[in-house]
Amino acid sequence: MSNEELKLKADVLIIGGGPAGAWASIAAAEQGASVILVDKGYCGTSGATAPAGTGIWYIKPNEQEREEAMMSRAELGGHLADRKWMLRVLDRTYHNVHQIRDWGYPFPIDQRGELNYSSVQGPEYMRLMRKRVQKAGVRILDHSPALELLADGHGVAGATGIQEQTGQTWRIDAAAVVIATGGCAFLSKALGTNVLTGDGYLMAGEAGAEFSGMEFSTAYAIVPHFSSVTKTVFYNWATFYYEDGRVVEGAGSRRGRSVIAKTLLKEPVYARLDKADEALKLAMRKAQPNFFLSFDRLKIDPFTEKFPITLRYEGTVRGTGGINIVDETCATKVPGLYAAGDAATRELICGGFTGGGSHNAAWAMSSGYWSGEGAARFALKQGAHRLDRDARGLSEQTGVPTHPNSHKSAVNSEELIRLVQDEVFPYDRNWFRNEQGLTDSLGRLNRLWHEIKQGVSTGEGSTISVREAAAMTATARWMYESGLERRETRGMHVRTDFPGKDAAQHYRLLSGGLDKVWVKPHTGPYSGNIREAIRP
Repeated sequence: MSNEELKLKADVLIIGGGPAGAWASIAAAEQGASVILVDKGYCGTSGATAPAGTGIWYIKPNEQEREEAMMSRAELGGHLADRKWMLRVLDRTYHNVHQIRDWGYPFPIDQRGELNYSSVQGPEYMRLMRKRVQKAGVRILDHSPALELLADGHGVAGATGIQEQTGQTWRIDAAAVVIATGGCAFLSKALGTNVLTGDGYLMAGEAGAEFSGMEFSTAYAIVPHFSSVTKTVFYNWATFYYEDGRVVEGAGSRRGRSVIAKTLLKEPVYARLDKADEALKLAMRKAQPNFFLSFDRLKIDPFTEKFPITLRYEGTVRGTGGINIVDETCATKVPGLYAAGDAATRELICGGFTGGGSHNAAWAMSSGYWSGEGAARFALKQGAHRLDRDARGLSEQTGVPTHPNSHKSAVNSEELIRLVQDEVFPYDRNWFRNEQGLTDSLGRLNRLWHEIKQGVSTGEGSTISVREAAAMTATARWMYESGLERRETRGMHVRTDFPGKDAAQHYRLLSGGLDKVWVKPHTGPYSGNIREAIRP
């Protein structure tokens, strides 16, 4: 273990090594900026994309096809998406998908003899992206989670963190920072999400950034009881059953998941993928081979045999809320701070309903590219002394701890995390919301926040669990305060005490704050008459 801090400088610091962080790194380097990427895990294998296959919202530049693609989810998303952003993402995704093809990604050939660009295998995709990041001259620090941002009177100026394997601390001074840390799944054990604990949200919140759409965070994935693989799209071809073999009427993957949740509150639910024909069965196995691993080990044929399912919480990983961006470069309101991928709001292309893997993958490619490009241009404009700033860690101002406290009164991080999970995992507390339930949960979460400010111990845990506990608590508070403010049912946000959609609430919600959370309607350039904006 080294006691000497690693000190580095770069024009742009990328925090997060998933697809958004990788694209941001490459784009920033292309602008001539020096770039460092830090990853909580190992860039190329950690995060939600790396271990599995994922669809891509890839639509050819055909006007009719794109109109149909944009309109197909308008109602599901509560008509909150923005047409201009959707078209921008479709254009950028089309270009980036062809770029990775040229870099050597092996897209399969479909029945017509054409390359199928609609999905990628995470391991191959992210292995390729790591190579491209390195080829671009970006320095990568693996297993090096960021703990807090640095800032001065002019804005964000880098970050500090720790190298987990050695215990060495690091400090990187940078003229611009891109947060690409993914969403927050609250350590629910969904595949690939155990590094996604809202760390980037907390850092952005400490800097004064705003959040958007945090009420749209009730993303629960259908999974077999014996698996962590959250590939809910396959359940479009499933029938759902009670234990005695009766069909659960109204249950479904896209529009009937709430029926499944209500049923699971009372009794078990089973599924069988019995609507898939032979050709589709083969396509499923080829597209998502890891989905079938647990079935094959247990000698279960999911197409002919019923299997028990549950709903595993994915929070803002498949929700649509995140750090609010204020312009087309994916900048936040904080000078020098940018957001990309699941760390940023996806309301602009999804509205209030999950984009699943496909929209999120397209958003990661696009927002990653734009944020890296924007951050580099911002940094390079700061002049020759852009890295010579007397920046300090923001936790000094916020009082949110970054390291364990050994005092006997300090609350334990593992206990904190369990208590936060108790508030966000239950269907009858989070999926089906009402004023009393949200208020009660917020009371408990606010008390936890107060305890965190007094210090957090870790026992045998690692240093980063202090920030993970704080980040999850902060995220839950932004979620529930936003959910309390939206007194209607829209998108994936369900209020049992306000079951209808209210035309007067046809706007996005911004939120922020640490000790005192605030929520207000979005009145910026991407609000207004959104319903009209997405019509053909």
